[in-house]
Amino acid sequence: MVASTGLRNTGAVASARAAKIYGLEILAEKIQTSVVFTLKALAVFALRGINLTKKSRPQKQRPLRVVDDSNEGSAKYFDYLFYIDFEASMAEPRAQYALRHLQKFARFLRVLGSYPMDTIP
Repeated sequence: MVASTGLRNTGAVASARAAKIYGLEILAEKIQTSVVFTLKALAVFALRGINLTKKSRPQKQRPLRVVDDSNEGSAKYFDYLFYIDFEASMAEPRAQYALRHLQKFARFLRVLGSYPMDTIP
């Protein structure tokens, strides 16, 4: 969306590959991670000593419509999605193991992106 609209004061959190595909400049690397999933399965993070910094859930009256990664196929609607931020880099094995573990029983899981942790008290 950032690439197609040409907005100069807007950024996207994505992979380096996405930046190359869409002709976008990489502004930051090695950043904190946000994910969204469809069930409350926070134990996968606690088991690995990963702190959660944000947890939220949209209202049931406004479900999210999701299509597959190719943006084709049938849409799926989910009543609840849980958004969390956690204090671990995607480069850390414990974060990779936590997400792999979560993926085994979550109906939907997507890494939304990574960004630097706020260090201002």
